[in-house]
Amino acid sequence: DGAMKSIFLALALIATGVHAAEDTDNTPCDGIENDKQTLECATYNKTTAEQLLKDNYQSLLERMGSTYGSNKTQLADITARLKDAQQKWEKLRDADCAVDTFPAKPGTKDYAIAQNDCLARMSDERSEFLESIGQE
Repeated sequence: DGAMKSIFLALALIATGVHAAEDTDNTPCDGIENDKQTLECATYNKTTAEQLLKDNYQSLLERMGSTYGSNKTQLADITARLKDAQQKWEKLRDADCAVDTFPAKPGTKDYAIAQNDCLARMSDERSEFLESIGQE
C-alpha cells in the first residue's frame, strides 16, 4: 500500500503544478502529509479543472459566436458539433478513468483519489484543446 500512496502523492503534486502558477492563495495541496490531505488536494484539483473546462467551453462558444455570428446556419452547425463532441468526450473520459482507477475499489479513499486525479488531468487536457479551437 505504501507504493500506491507515493504514486498518488506524486500524481497529486503533478496535478497541482498546472494550477499553481495562476493561484497563489493557499490550497489544500500545500504540504500534503497524509491520505486525507491527498484526497482533499485531488478533490480540489478536480473542481478547479472542471471549472476551468466549463469556462473554456463557454469562451469557445462565444468565440464561435463572434466568428460565425453573421451566418446563422454555420453557427448552428458548429455549436451542434461542439455540443456533440463534448458529450462524446465526457463518455470517453469516464471510460478512460474507469481504466485508470483500476484496481482500486469504488468507495475507498484510494479510488476517490485516483478518480479525482484522472478527472482533473482529463479536464485540463480537454481545456487546452478547446482553447486552441478557432484561435489564429
